[in-house]
Amino acid sequence: MSSDTILPTPLLRMALLGDAASSAAMGLLLAGGAGALAAPLGLPETLLRAAGLVLLPWAGWVALLGNAASVARNALRAVVAVNTVWVIDSLLLLAFARWFGLAPTALGVAFVLAQAAAVAAFAGVQAAALRRARQPA
Repeated sequence: MSSDTILPTPLLRMALLGDAASSAAMGLLLAGGAGALAAPLGLPETLLRAAGLVLLPWAGWVALLGNAASVARNALRAVVAVNTVWVIDSLLLLAFARWFGLAPTALGVAFVLAQAAAVAAFAGVQAAALRRARQPA
């Protein structure tokens, strides 16, 4: 193993597997229920379905990392970075919704903020756990 590989701590493993499970659940909800969710959320069905379809392979990759005996540090940095971009994009979606021709309902705003908060929490725990992770002997 190289010095760029780390042994995941229980905290990091939990953060990765929790991220994977919630991403898979949200992906299934959005991909399968986009039609039913569009009107109550005030968001386009295509946007919801696309987000769900993006989350499914993401969840698989993060689960693989969470179950690995050792993980490349850069792979974990990528998880934190992508999660951070997801949060920023979620906030930008709400901030510029009218500019994009969107009109999220109050429920839609709460939905986007809640999932962004959850992703931000995972990114924060993952980043903290990554800083504490040790290299293999």
